Amino acid sequence: MAQSRRVEKVAALIRKEMSLLLLNGLRDHRISSTMITITGVEVSGDLQHCKIFVSIFGNSNQKNEVFSELEASQIFLKGELGRRLQMRRAPEVVFKLDRGMEKGTSVLDLLGQLEDERKTKNSTLTDKPASF
Repeated sequence: MAQSRRVEKVAALIRKEMSLLLLNGLRDHRISSTMITITGVEVSGDLQHCKIFVSIFGNSNQKNEVFSELEASQIFLKGELGRRLQMRRAPEVVFKLDRGMEKGTSVLDLLGQLEDERKTKNSTLTDKPASF
């Protein structure tokens, strides 16, 4: 029980520090000029591995470019996390692209299309004269 609270606390600290690092710590203009959201952090029970889920705003080329830059800066970010969190051994950082927001907007678009189709079907049914 105490172990899971520690893991959750470390995950929250990693999320906070990684947000600060992405805002101020990296000098790459592609990363600093793009809106990046950390949607989740998963830390293993032994605190040696960390998955950071990010959502990147932009077109697909821009997303791929920024994500590759994030992957290239993993070693630097691991070192900075170790210094900032004052951990004996910093966890291995792995970035994962979270496509949940994209899926959410596509579902909303589909629901809107279904609503439009329902309205057009109802209007065509009410336009027909009743035959008795």
